[in-house]
Amino acid sequence: MKQRRFLVLEDGSCYPGYAFGSEKDAIGEIVFNTGMTGYQETLSDPSYTGQIITFTYPLIGNYGINEDDFEGVHPGLKGMVVHELAEHPSNFRCTKTLDVALKEFDVPGIYGVDTRSITKKIRNAGVMRGTMVKNADNLDEIVASLKAYELPVDEIQMNSTKEIKKYAGEGPRVVLLDFGFKDNILAELLKRGCEVILAPWNTSAEEVLAFNPDGIMLSNGPGDPTSVPEAIETIKQLIAQENLPMFGICLGHQLISLAGGATTYKMKFGHRGANHPVKDLATGKISLTSQNHGYAVNEDSLSETDLVATHRALNDGTNEGVKHKTKPVFSVQYHPEAAPGPHDANYLFDHFVDMMKAVQGGKQHA
Repeated sequence: MKQRRFLVLEDGSCYPGYAFGSEKDAIGEIVFNTGMTGYQETLSDPSYTGQIITFTYPLIGNYGINEDDFEGVHPGLKGMVVHELAEHPSNFRCTKTLDVALKEFDVPGIYGVDTRSITKKIRNAGVMRGTMVKNADNLDEIVASLKAYELPVDEIQMNSTKEIKKYAGEGPRVVLLDFGFKDNILAELLKRGCEVILAPWNTSAEEVLAFNPDGIMLSNGPGDPTSVPEAIETIKQLIAQENLPMFGICLGHQLISLAGGATTYKMKFGHRGANHPVKDLATGKISLTSQNHGYAVNEDSLSETDLVATHRALNDGTNEGVKHKTKPVFSVQYHPEAAPGPHDANYLFDHFVDMMKAVQGGKQHA
């Protein structure tokens, strides 16, 4: 027998549907994702910590869940909203249904709702708080509690590794500062033979340099980039080093920009999906990209810094990349590891490795 569940938004909207996944209630920031596939990578992406995801694609769960495509060990999302839930998936790698996976992760879901209406509402009004409840008879009380709910500000600390982890490789040594990294970022570095040292978000510049790295990778992550001023100061000190390549992805892009003196802002509804066109300002080339962010770099603020814009979103003109004028430092707002998503931007990892090899010279590692 189907169990009723209600999705309530802070503007008073109430969407009746049916429950799947965990039986618990949920509260968080409601956002939408436009990807046609990749729900497994999406639900396990640390950048969704604290959020309820609405999928615009109507059928979700049709190829089930496998053991290989998770992007994080402990999903941080608060809930999932779908129009039609596939209860009988079909795929040779499938080991369980989406319903079973969400039960295991203790994440509630709701299906049978008008996801198009929800998406249009978010596009018009912007992201807002939402909650999933079993009973919505006391709607006024639910809305009042939603408006009083304070969104978390420690998402980065929640997701970052707590200890140093080392991954062997014969190539350049990379310190990967973890703000909530996706597994495929690490996989792309290892695929290219890099030795990787995964370090907590608050590792100091002195500690990073003690590893004698050939390059620094700044990972993606959830939340407001201005919430970690100590990390911004660390990045500023690392950028000041001579010939130390640095590559930032998503949140890492925003942190490089803040460290360089630019500013960021919260977007109305963000970019979340695997089909966002981005223009390379130097070549004019257009790439389709995978994105997941609710904050952006204010491109006008770059004029007073040593950073220049390199990429721009075609849909709304927002900044999608920067590079330093004199240092081997660059970053992009989108996800070149593309899990899920197109592989148009995967070459950026090769560019980073080539950059490290160019400055590595005869450098010896301990």
